[in-house]
Amino acid sequence: MESGGKSRFSEGTADDQELEKSTRLAVAAQDDRFPVAFRCAMGTLDRKQLDHLERHELQLTILAAIFVLVLGSGLAAFMYPLVFVHPEGNKWTLRVAFFGFCALTVLFVGYLLDRQRTVRQLKQQILAELERNVELQHQASVDQLHSMPDINHFWDRLTMEYRRALTMQRTLSLLLAKAKPLTGPAKDEENSSAWSDSAKAMSRKLRPSDSIYRLATDMFALVLPETDVLSAKRIAVRLQEELQEVRAKNGLAFDITVHNYPEHVKSAHEMEDIVKSLLPAQEDWADPIPAAAK
Repeated sequence: MESGGKSRFSEGTADDQELEKSTRLAVAAQDDRFPVAFRCAMGTLDRKQLDHLERHELQLTILAAIFVLVLGSGLAAFMYPLVFVHPEGNKWTLRVAFFGFCALTVLFVGYLLDRQRTVRQLKQQILAELERNVELQHQASVDQLHSMPDINHFWDRLTMEYRRALTMQRTLSLLLAKAKPLTGPAKDEENSSAWSDSAKAMSRKLRPSDSIYRLATDMFALVLPETDVLSAKRIAVRLQEELQEVRAKNGLAFDITVHNYPEHVKSAHEMEDIVKSLLPAQEDWADPIPAAAK
């Protein structure tokens, strides 16, 4: 069934072929601009670099304190005979100046150490706030994904739209967006932000009558009522343009396929089989389109 759908899909007008070519060029143009390995390592490298800079700053502070202590001690050693052994002039003035110099040296060393401690505390507070913001963003992404309609809602909506198209002799298009991670196997816990960004990007290009569903961890479906093949392909191109930012940020690309009734499929079960062929083997297909919907 899927091979038949693909063969019918490959037969198109010159405009269809031009749209497919534009889609491939738009996706391929991003490979040189956004190195995936560099993007994925940015978080780790920034954290390591920050720790390295903090250690380097601590070393410089300790070195400066030792330098000041050595210079102050040496100068005090040279001043000691002139103040206490062979004083010239008012000895109390010399002694006050001597002890004042020693006190200023100690205070300056204390200032250096206190400055280092204060800066370190401020950095820790900023990092804690950043981590909290990242955690809140992650939780918001998880909540958004959980609130999206799942595959059960998808079967119901597809059944209703197919019956409406069949009864009113209208067209019905289905876009299936299958993710292909560029940085290795995708994990739902680690890529919730990527999936959420993808859903937001695709939702921005939808009409009020369109709907988006999350069929699996790495797969989305968009139901487009009263949309012909050419319009559906144009929407697919616009979706790929919106998903460029997701590709650059998370190293996640999507293959978007277009399936249209009555151009590519002639019955509800053909469309159902296309969706099932792209779903993971463990997904539950308890609510397919009923046979009566043919």
